[in-house]
Amino acid sequence: MVKIVALVGSNRKESYNKKLVLFIQERYKNEVHIEILPIGDLPMYNQDDELALPSVVEEIKKKISESDGVLIATPEYNHSISGVLKNALDWFSRVNRSMMNKPVMIVGASMGELGTVRAQGHLRQILNAPGLSALVLPGNEVFIGNIHEKINTEGVLIHKPTINFIDKVMMNFIEWMDRVK
Repeated sequence: MVKIVALVGSNRKESYNKKLVLFIQERYKNEVHIEILPIGDLPMYNQDDELALPSVVEEIKKKISESDGVLIATPEYNHSISGVLKNALDWFSRVNRSMMNKPVMIVGASMGELGTVRAQGHLRQILNAPGLSALVLPGNEVFIGNIHEKINTEGVLIHKPTINFIDKVMMNFIEWMDRVK
């Protein structure tokens, strides 16, 4: 079975992006195994520590290296990605570069009309940096706007057009991971 690790760029308890990843994890459990990595537990990146990695950093980098792909769910904070996600990517870009040539699918949800379009633009630039050099799934942008109107009271995505779109993108990602191996 395909192994995907997920990075959720929000550490908020009721994060819409975490709910989105949990939905994807459950919906595609017969096609892929998705493990959500605890990037909120990472210490702030410090170059002084990169040669003697904190154990939590080492563990997460190992899981990324051993995965077939990475799912990143980014919120949009001040027209960009969150600090918790940027901090994680800074750790992953140094020494043994765990994101190098790793297939990545980006999703994002927000209460705004545009979803996370600006954050995802920045995230694509960051993932293209020499220390990361991730292989971002092209042409399959998942910007979910007005997420609060597309989930039920339990926080589960119920908006059929959005679900159908995610179905298509997820299948594209699974096929693409196999092609870029």
